Formats: sequence, structure tokens, C-alpha cells
Amino acid sequence: RNVRNFRASAPPIRPLEEKPILSRVIAARMSSKASMPVKRALLIIDVQNDFCPPSGSLKVKDGTDVIPHINKLKKEYKWDLVCASQDWHPSDHCSFVSNNKGAEPFTEITMKSGSKQMMWPVHCVQGSKGAKIHEDLQLSSNDIIVKKGTHQHVDSYSAFFDNDKKTKTELNEVLQKHGITDVYVAGLAFDFCVGFSALDAKSIGYETTVVTDATRPVAEESAASMRKELEEAGIRQISTKDVFAELSK
Repeated sequence: RNVRNFRASAPPIRPLEEKPILSRVIAARMSSKASMPVKRALLIIDVQNDFCPPSGSLKVKDGTDVIPHINKLKKEYKWDLVCASQDWHPSDHCSFVSNNKGAEPFTEITMKSGSKQMMWPVHCVQGSKGAKIHEDLQLSSNDIIVKKGTHQHVDSYSAFFDNDKKTKTELNEVLQKHGITDVYVAGLAFDFCVGFSALDAKSIGYETTVVTDATRPVAEESAASMRKELEEAGIRQISTKDVFAELSK
């Protein structure tokens, strides 16, 4: 069974409400934003073998179709920074259905901690072929790769935080170090890791855009829910063509 056969019966799982760590990040970000010149980053989310057809264990329908759009974005605009996230799970990760006796793939269970967790097939195990970034994605030596989902007990949809919001990746620190003000988000999958990365970017204080033809969803129902949530958060959703038109001004 794979993602193409999955039809979400509910919106994507919302990570828990923000914790003090997120509040501190937002406050620091907003206090310095006014004096910053505009600098743009391209965030490429989880374009990895296990999320790509034809053989990925959690393949997203038409997932490889995002790669030409992302490569074009990289080639035809001089970004101040390019970051790529990489799902990087331990083999005993809590989201793997095989690690939860009696669970079924693509269903939600309640963990011992009380948090809700979607059950996924084993994917993006640290050091595995499936965890590697797809070979057709044209990354440069100075692009920065940020690993996420590295803790056994909690999942990580966003490239900024684990779902419990208690642990952060280095992504925000990297963006701040380079003076980034605006982020453009692409990759896989729209209704999970791309969407939640965009929501966190916006909540921290970045001007955030999702590049619509450079991402694909797991399922249309959850994609519709994510589109609405992004719109309500004030996150723009525009095509590659519109991105180039805007940035060429």
C-alpha cells in the first residue's frame, strides 16, 4: 500500500501548540526584522528517494515532477541562500507502523505521551538509500542540508521544529546567520512537511511563499485543508512563473 492509495479522512495532524522556545524565536526575529534588507532563501523540503516514484516506500504521486521546477528556480535566480531539508529517522522511529504493534498504515494512534501520531511505512531511515536526496535534484556544494525527524519519540513535519515544538533544527539559526527575510518553499509533500514548514516560517516572522507547481500533496482532501490554512496565515501560494515575474522586477 502506498501514498497514492491514501485518501485522508481528516486534515493533516496539527503539531502541538507553540511552546516557549517558539515564542522566544518569534520575539527575537520580530525585534530585528525592521532594519534588515530583503534577502531571499529557497527552502527545498524532503525531495528524497523514499518520497519519490516509482520505488519510494512512501512515494507521493507525481513527486518527481517537482524536481524540474526546483532546478529551474535554482538555476534562474540568484538566491541569497538555498537550504534543503532531509527526513532522517532512526530505525525505531515512533511514526513507523512496524514499530507500533497492531497499528495500521495511514491511521492515527495515540502515543504513550498522549500525542497523536500518523502511522507511516518505514521511510528515510538514517543512512539508507531511501533517505538520500534524489539524484536529479541539482544541489550545489554551498547549499545547506538540514536534517529533521532525528529523534525516536517524536515526528517532525516542519523543517524548523519537531511536532511537539520542544526541539528545533538549526534551520532558523542558519537563515538568521545569512540575514534572510523572505523564504520560498518547495518540495514534498505539500499537505505535510512543506505546509508545516511554511506555517512555522511565517510564525517566526519570515515573509513566506509556497511555490505551488514545485510541490505535490499526499492526498487532495488534506491538500485542500492545508491550502486554506496557509491562506489564513497570510502565506502566498504562487507558481514558478509568478515567482520569476515577481523577482525580475
